Amino acid sequence: MSLSSRSFRAPRSSRWVPGNHFDLLENGEEFFPRVFGAIEKARREVLLETFILFEDKIGQELHAALLAAARRGVEVHVLVDGFGSPDLSDGFVGSLVEAGVRFRIFDPGRRFMGQRLNMLRRMHRKMVVVDGELGFIGGINYSADHVADFGPEAKQDYAVQVRGPIVAQMHHFLREAVQEGAQRRRPGGAAATGRPHAGTAHAIFVTRDNHDHRSDIERHYRVALRSARHRVVIANAYFFPGYRFIREMRRAAKRGVDVRLILQGQPDMAIVRTAASMLYDHLLRAGVQVYEYCERPLHGKVALVDDEWSTVGSSNLDPLSLSLNLEANVIIQDRGFNAQLHRRLARLMENNCRQIEAPPPGRLDGLRLLRSYVVFHLMRWFPTWAGWLPRHEPTITMVRKAPAPAQPAGDAAGNGTNNNSSAGVAA
Repeated sequence: MSLSSRSFRAPRSSRWVPGNHFDLLENGEEFFPRVFGAIEKARREVLLETFILFEDKIGQELHAALLAAARRGVEVHVLVDGFGSPDLSDGFVGSLVEAGVRFRIFDPGRRFMGQRLNMLRRMHRKMVVVDGELGFIGGINYSADHVADFGPEAKQDYAVQVRGPIVAQMHHFLREAVQEGAQRRRPGGAAATGRPHAGTAHAIFVTRDNHDHRSDIERHYRVALRSARHRVVIANAYFFPGYRFIREMRRAAKRGVDVRLILQGQPDMAIVRTAASMLYDHLLRAGVQVYEYCERPLHGKVALVDDEWSTVGSSNLDPLSLSLNLEANVIIQDRGFNAQLHRRLARLMENNCRQIEAPPPGRLDGLRLLRSYVVFHLMRWFPTWAGWLPRHEPTITMVRKAPAPAQPAGDAAGNGTNNNSSAGVAA
C-alpha cells in the first residue's frame, strides 16, 4: 500500500503510523465478548473510559471482569462521565474501589429538581487499552441497549479492536488522564515505534478537545471528502455538521463521486431526524444519496472513502461532538478493513434502510427551500456560537470511597483534577 499518492494526505499535525491490525466489531454481540475477554486476560493494566456505564446486565459483566482483574493485582483505572453515568450505586462503585480500582468521574454535578444540568462539554470518548498492547475504540457504551435482545430500541453501532504501534499513542493518551495534574494531552505525544507490527494498516489516533484540538476530527473528514474519487459512505447517528463539511460533501457529489449518507430513520430522539432532514434538500439536489436506517436506532459513527480510508470512533457529526464534547476516533488506511466496512454498510443500506427520494427537477417547495437555506447558512457560524454556550472547567474526581451518585466535584474525599481535555469516553 502506497501512501505517496495524493489521495489521503493527513493534516499537517498528524502522522500515519504503519503496522497495525484492526478488527471491525459490530454491535455489543461482537464487542462485549472481546473487551471482557481481554480484561479477564490482563496481566498488568486496564485503562477504560466510557460515557455511559449502567448497572444492567452488561454493566454487571464489566463490573465482574474489572473486579476480578483488580483482585489478582492488575492496575485498573476507570473513568466515566458524570452526565452519561449519573446513577451508579454506592455498592457498585464501592466494591470496585475497595478492590483497588482507581475510579474517576468526569465532571460530576448536582441535580436541580431531579434534572441533570451539566449537559455541555461532556467526555464522550469510549476507549480501552489492556496491558498497553490491545486497544478498543468506537461508539459502544457499557449498557444493555447495545445488544439485540434489548428489543426494538437496541442500538446499531460499531467499534474496532486494535493491535500494533498505534496502541502506544492510545495508551499514552489514557495514561496521562491518571497522572496527577495532567492538563492537556496530545494524541501524538507518545512514540509509536516501540510496539511490534501487527498488520499492514496505517493509522492515526485523533481526538477533539476544547483547547488545542478543537477541530481535528472534522478536519480529517473534510480532507478525505476533498480527496474522494469514486465513493463515500458515512453512517452517523447525529448529523448536523458545519457549513464547510456540507460543502465538501456537495462538491464531491457534483464531481461524480458516489456519496451516500446513512442516518437514523428510527431515532432515539425525535429532534435528531428533524434536524438532519432540514439538510436533505441541499444534499439531494447536489447528488448525495440519503438513506434512513429503519431497523432500530442507529448509533454508529463510521465512514469510508474510496478503497483505503476509513474512520471509527465516538464523534458524531453534530455541534455537540464537533464543537463541545471530548471525542476520539481512529483513522485507518487499509484496503482490507475498508472493504469489510463497506460490505457491512452496503448490507445495511440494502436490507434495512429506505432511500430518501430527491425532489423532481424543477419542483419547488418554497417554504421548505427557505427553511433549508436558512439552516444551511446558519451552520457557517455554529463553531462560533458554540463558544458562547456556558463554559466551565470540568473536573475529574477520584472516588476514594463509595460516593453518593450525584456528588459534586471537590466534595469527594479525593480532590478533583481540573482537566477540560484529558479524559474521554464516548456515547
